[in-house]
Amino acid sequence: MTRDAPTGEAPATSPLPPVPEEDVDRRAAEIVLRLAPGRGVPDPRILSLVAEAPPPAPPAVWTDSDAAVLTAVYAARVRRDALLEESSLLTRYFDGVHLGRPGTLSSGVRSQLYAAAGEYGIAVGQPRIAASFGQQALLFADSDRLRYRALSVAALGHALNGEYLSAEADLIEAEEIFDRLGWPEAETAQLVLLAHVLVASAWLDEERLLRAAHRMRCAQPDDAYWQFSARAAEVMAQMFRRDYAAALADCRLLLNGRRRHRSNRVTHDLLVCMSSDILVAQGEHQAALAALHPHGSPPGHGVCFSMQRSAALLALGREEELLSETAACVAEPDHCLRTLTPVLVRRSLAWSRLGSPRRARNAMESALLLIARTGFSATPFLMLPHDESRGIVDAVIAQNADLASAAPRFREMLARVTTPDAPSSRRSRAASFTPSERALAALLATPLRHADIARERGVSVNTVKSQLRSIYRKLGVGNRAEAVERLRDVGL
Repeated sequence: MTRDAPTGEAPATSPLPPVPEEDVDRRAAEIVLRLAPGRGVPDPRILSLVAEAPPPAPPAVWTDSDAAVLTAVYAARVRRDALLEESSLLTRYFDGVHLGRPGTLSSGVRSQLYAAAGEYGIAVGQPRIAASFGQQALLFADSDRLRYRALSVAALGHALNGEYLSAEADLIEAEEIFDRLGWPEAETAQLVLLAHVLVASAWLDEERLLRAAHRMRCAQPDDAYWQFSARAAEVMAQMFRRDYAAALADCRLLLNGRRRHRSNRVTHDLLVCMSSDILVAQGEHQAALAALHPHGSPPGHGVCFSMQRSAALLALGREEELLSETAACVAEPDHCLRTLTPVLVRRSLAWSRLGSPRRARNAMESALLLIARTGFSATPFLMLPHDESRGIVDAVIAQNADLASAAPRFREMLARVTTPDAPSSRRSRAASFTPSERALAALLATPLRHADIARERGVSVNTVKSQLRSIYRKLGVGNRAEAVERLRDVGL
């Protein structure tokens, strides 16, 4: 997806002059000097001018002055949302995270270039490559200023990729450097504050979310891009409070009002995703799909619209369509982990409803392992049916010793963010019993043990246990007592 992206916000009384080619080096140097804290912030007018300038041709051998121009171009285009060249502006110069041509760059200049390339990677929705650029920038950072800059890129790259523990470690170090050196709040990296927003949302920490929004508002009160991002974070907090009507109204105001032209693409796209989440929460599933229809995911799926559609498709009972919609996601080796995990969870529920318990368990196991290893984000389970999700989660944990210690945390997470199963959903799952399962279900409320039931039905104990596991999975429960209660709830 691309949006028409304005490249400046100069006052109408002072039009921006064209940029003479020979002047680009000087303007680039002014931007690069202020990308890291301690020397002020880049002038918005100069950012707008450089964002309009054509990118430089790759030199035969990279020098510090060549790298400074490209660094400034990346930073200016990100900060003025001039991203029409998408990821080609990375692949033109880099092979992965390494320059495609030799260079004689000083350490500090190389660090700045890698950090700017990472910031651009975040903006075009490729968090994995962005985090890698941030790590490269850290290797060459030869001062606290540059280390802070590199950490800010790594933090947001990790957070956008769903690597919350890594992002938190980056943020702690970055904030320590900033506080120790006493830089003014106006020189806070917006990337740091956006990373705080994503980590806070993963951990459902509303206080931290609002604190990051407040810092954005105060750090750059006259920058429309910062103010847009701050308001988006406040909308996220409204969602956490389940104030869906107000959150949806504010989403629409931001997406369709005059401020939409002063938004960074990632923030804009995350607002589109939030609006679809709210519509699903309100039961407006078709409206959610309609809102997502015009949008396509960037290559790295830092924002994944197939994942967003899967929430509505699951709620509508269109499980086969959900599996088709997300098939490319699970086949993509470089898919963003933050958006892949909800895909796996929703595919698990879809496979379960379609009578494929092994596939359901495999998908859920992959999701739970990712969640545990990246920092226990609760958002993959947001607004899913509780009992249905809990049944598969419990079945997976029972078979995976690596997840056993995390069982209480997963169950607390499910209790906090899922929703009660609809009675019609429970009845339909009970109706999917095979004749043998239905006969066994009728005996669960009796005092008969497994061996007694096996003798009465003329089958082995192992057969009884296998059928019980299938019944528990279909009912979304974890044991016999819960199954009896659920069967009574649905009139069986």
